[in-house]
Amino acid sequence: MQMKMFGDQRRVDFVDKAVWALKFLSDYEYRNFVTLFQNCLFENAYGMEASEENKVKVYGKEFIGWVKPEVADDSMWEDAKDHSTDSAPLKGSRGSIEEFEEAANGGVQSLALGALDNSFLVNDIGVHVYRNLNRGINGKGICVKYDGGGNASNLTLKKTLLMRAETNIMLMSPANKGKPNATGLKQVDIETGKIVTEWKFEKDGTDITMRDITNDTKGSQLDPSESTFLGLNDKILCQWDMRDKKGVVQDIARSGSPVLHLTQGHQFSRGTNFQCFASTGDGSIVVGSLDGKIRLYSKASMRQAKTAFPGLGSPITLVDVTYDGKWVLGTTDTYLILICNLFTDKDGKTKTGFTGRMGNRIPAPRLLNLTPLDSHLAGNDNKFHGGHFSWVTENGKQERHIVATVGKFSVVWDFQQVKNTSHGCYRNQQGLKSCYCYKIVLKDESIVESRFMHDKYAGSDLPEAPLIVATPLKVSSISL
Repeated sequence: MQMKMFGDQRRVDFVDKAVWALKFLSDYEYRNFVTLFQNCLFENAYGMEASEENKVKVYGKEFIGWVKPEVADDSMWEDAKDHSTDSAPLKGSRGSIEEFEEAANGGVQSLALGALDNSFLVNDIGVHVYRNLNRGINGKGICVKYDGGGNASNLTLKKTLLMRAETNIMLMSPANKGKPNATGLKQVDIETGKIVTEWKFEKDGTDITMRDITNDTKGSQLDPSESTFLGLNDKILCQWDMRDKKGVVQDIARSGSPVLHLTQGHQFSRGTNFQCFASTGDGSIVVGSLDGKIRLYSKASMRQAKTAFPGLGSPITLVDVTYDGKWVLGTTDTYLILICNLFTDKDGKTKTGFTGRMGNRIPAPRLLNLTPLDSHLAGNDNKFHGGHFSWVTENGKQERHIVATVGKFSVVWDFQQVKNTSHGCYRNQQGLKSCYCYKIVLKDESIVESRFMHDKYAGSDLPEAPLIVATPLKVSSISL
């Protein structure tokens, strides 16, 4: 229903085949309706009455701020310094400059942005190489077509991963159509244009599948010696090593697909339903689950989560985390959830939920929503996907924007504005605070992926690096 509440007008807007406004005659009626509606949402999500006792049962005592946002401690959100001034959301392409738009020569499946010289677009034909510029990415006219090891036309890509100073790209495809998990991956050497190895996932002599893979840290794809990466399936969180235990390259002819060596990890016995994950600058890990929970693991141990944030009733389809680990972003079908991961320990030190148990003063999250009108325009079948922070790999630098995709829209939020507790969107709100101030970049076909280039490509005249938007047939570079 994508409901938006206007406390000062005693009005709620919602979507049901069109956009509707419901106006109340008194403040009491409005408040009563909102409370009842939110209680019904809780009951729908968890199958139990929205009593205080049941809310504590679902969320836990530490998360009282998620149950009663009005009593939540918002002081940690004030970590957001240099508050940007409130501004009305910009719509369409106003306020953006489209530097490049190029045909993609085939159905685009994935975008792999590099922080060095090149970025890569994977489509039905192969891996296309693009030059990284301060104004965006520009096609070099080079396409790696996998001669000697396979063909992209029979791949439906689930994930691409750059490794080894961005000279290698890992391609992971589902083992069966309609199923997300993969039995292995292909390693492509960009410089030679060949699939050099087809790796197989195996644990204790048994073939297993992976749902997702990611780099060890936010910046490890820049490391020329990188040989490990992280893997995830419904109940396994682990690290894979591409080097043989004895340091000898495996004989591909003898063993079929060489087996990745499992260096560390943990298989959980029950109920984790992991869906997606991401790493910080120091290698801490965020994991999102089907039940909406978001778990934090320190780089020292994958066995037990340091912190587990409760779900809000919607499965997490993608997670991201800032380089410093202070902010966590979860994508669901209808909203993004932004979590402040800071707390003060008993000695008065500020820490993140990766390094210690957060106790009972965990700040309430913010929700990032579309207005009912934009939700309606995006279409019933379109869901949020690909929620990401802009990209930094340096200590002391702060991400500036959040981007997500829904249908033909790339939706961009100002990160400073979202963190600002006095931001206009949050006035007169009941329940968890939602931010509706964003910019929309509209395309003429559904968007595959929207990502910000690495921070080093921000020009002197523009504070943010270009936004790259890939549709099945085109790739655009946009300066905001």
